[in-house]
Amino acid sequence: MTETTTPAVTGERADLLVGLAKQRHFLRFTTRDLTDEQAGLRTCASELCLGGLIKHVATVERLWADFIVDGPDAFPDFSTFTEADYARRADEFRLLPGETLAGVLAAYEEVARRTDELVAALPDLDATQPLPKAPWFEPDAKWSARRVLLHIMAETAQHAGHADIVRESLDGAKSMG
Repeated sequence: MTETTTPAVTGERADLLVGLAKQRHFLRFTTRDLTDEQAGLRTCASELCLGGLIKHVATVERLWADFIVDGPDAFPDFSTFTEADYARRADEFRLLPGETLAGVLAAYEEVARRTDELVAALPDLDATQPLPKAPWFEPDAKWSARRVLLHIMAETAQHAGHADIVRESLDGAKSMG
C-alpha cells in the first residue's frame, strides 16, 4: 500500500494533514495481507466489512471535501431519500460483486490525494458553508473548512476502530498491540 504524499505545507494545515494521514493509515492497515473474499466478510452482527468500510470512508471524505468547495450542493437532498436510496447507501458498507480490495484502496488513495491538495490550496480554513438540510444536522448551522477537516479525521478514526474490531474477529490480527 502506498501512502498519500502530503503537499509541502506548514503550521495548522500541516498538522491537519498529518492527523488525516495517520487515521487513513490505521484504516488501510487493517486490510493488510487480505484477499478480496476476506475483505468482504462480515465478522460481527453489523453489515460492516473491511472493504465496505474503506468504500464508506472514501465516499464520506469525498463528499465533505466537495462540501468545502461547493457547500450543501455537494450532498444529496436527504429529505427526499427513498428506501431505494437508503439501500444504495447501505451498499457503501459492503464489498460488492466485481469490486476488489485493491480497487477500493486505490479509489480511497485518490480521494485522500485530492483532499490533501485541497487543504494545501485553501485560501482560508475559516471559510464557512451552510450545512445541508438533514435530520442529523442542526438547522441553519454553518461549518468552517477546519471543522469539516476535523470531522473527516474523526470519521476516519471512528471507522478505523470499527475496522480493527472486524479484522481481529476475522483472523486475530490487530492494528496495534
